[in-house]
Amino acid sequence: MTKFDKTLGLTAALTAALSLAAAAHADDMKKDAGAMEKCYGVALAGKNDCAAGPGTTCAGTSTTDYQGNAWKLVPAGTCATIETPKGMGSLEPIKM
Repeated sequence: MTKFDKTLGLTAALTAALSLAAAAHADDMKKDAGAMEKCYGVALAGKNDCAAGPGTTCAGTSTTDYQGNAWKLVPAGTCATIETPKGMGSLEPIKM
């Protein structure tokens, strides 16, 4: 076996291992995402997760703290227990 053959074999083995690790990580991310829910009115200005309505287009575009139409992903079942200076978190957009 030549040095080239050994290097090629090692490269193939490392590529396969990295592919398996990436697939396992993707599965973990899907499981974690399933355990999350959108919670409106709890994000700080510029810290919302994504599209929330008028005045926001995606992540980081909320303009005020606890903006009622801006959401943040939180662990499932915890949204309504989050207390802010403007009230509790909500599973639905909060009218401003």
